[in-house]
Parts: sequence; C-alpha cells; structure tokens
Amino acid sequence: MAFGIGAIGALAGCSGPLSTLDPSGPAAASIATLWWVMLAGALVLFALVMVLFAAAFLWPGWGASVPPHRWVALGGLALSAVVLVPLVAYGLVVGERLLPLPGTTPPRIEVRAEQWGWSFHYPDHGGKRTAGVLHLPAGTPVDIVVTSRDVIHSFWIPRLAGKIDAIPGRTNVLRIQANAPGRYAGLCAEFCGIGHATMRFEVVAHPAAEFPDALANAGTGTEAKK
Repeated sequence: MAFGIGAIGALAGCSGPLSTLDPSGPAAASIATLWWVMLAGALVLFALVMVLFAAAFLWPGWGASVPPHRWVALGGLALSAVVLVPLVAYGLVVGERLLPLPGTTPPRIEVRAEQWGWSFHYPDHGGKRTAGVLHLPAGTPVDIVVTSRDVIHSFWIPRLAGKIDAIPGRTNVLRIQANAPGRYAGLCAEFCGIGHATMRFEVVAHPAAEFPDALANAGTGTEAKK
C-alpha cells in the first residue's frame, strides 16, 4: 500500500510544464531517455549490491575466504564498471547528438538575459523583438544564440531541450525544436540574484506556416531593448 502511494507520488512528478520527463522535442526526448537508462543502470547496480548484502546476512561467514583486496577489486571496481562503463558510453553518444553540428543552417533567434528577464531578437524576420515570450515555428529546428547583459544566467526550456549558460561577452548556441504547436515554460536555471525565482519566460510554438504572421502580430513586450 505504502509502496503504491509512493510510486504514484513519484510518477506525478514526471509531467507538468517544467518536467524533463515529459518531452515535446527531439533534444528533450534524448535527455529523458538518457535519464531512464541511467535510472535502470542505477537499479541494476543497487540490486547487485543487495544480493551481496543478503548473502552476507543470510549466510554468516559467506565470502570470508575471499581476501579484502579482492572484494575491493571485484565488488568495488568490477561490479560498478559492468554498469557504469556502458552508461558513460551511452551518455557520450547522446551528448554528441545534442550538439548543433555544422552542415545545416536552421533559423536563428538571439536571446539576451539580464536581471531579471529575457529578450528575444529574430534577425531572420525583419529584426523583430519580443520580451518575456519566445515564439517558435513548430516542427522546425531553431538555433538559439544565447548571451547575457550582466551576470551568468542559464537558458532552459525543460520540455524542449537541455540548459545552456548565458555568459556576458560570449554567445552559446542551443538547437531546439518543438514537435507540435503549443505553449511551454522556460526559466533561468542559474542563481543570478534576488530576482532569480521570477526570471521566467513563455514559449509559444506556432504552426510553421502561421509562424511569420504570428510573430509579426506579437507584441514586443515592455522589456524589449535594443
């Protein structure tokens, strides 16, 4: 009973506007899959340790003939390596796929962070600017070029992609894609001062054919700055 209630409570955190386990884009889906694979690996490692613990508890003296250094080598190193090495290899492969590799030139949107808000510039659409709301074409990859006006921030749309730092004097590029039209939540994931908790923004993904008109009719926002 208690286990069932706990499982329901845990699964309830797998959805919502800021859930990384409820992906709506290919990058976020890769990250969510990596999380589940890592969880499975952790459970396998935990189960192996519990088997050894149960053997020592149920059969006192079991394993006493094995020298301590061999327990360290086999139990501490080999046992962990069986699970951790494949996980690291898989993580590297997934991480490489998330990089905005050259060869394609998707639309670009410039993002500037500052205490405590976000402004967005669309150079491919007549230099349009918005603040507090990021507009995207659904079903199309977009390169987000991120920088900061003051301190280090972190640009994050949990359901679409991973985080990327916004650093003063430097630009970082994150490729994102919304699979379907809709609204998504974004926020700063790096503590940046007393207003950090309110440094959020909204993402609106429009049908690709409607995106130019939707962006043209979008308000600039009171915080948009040149």
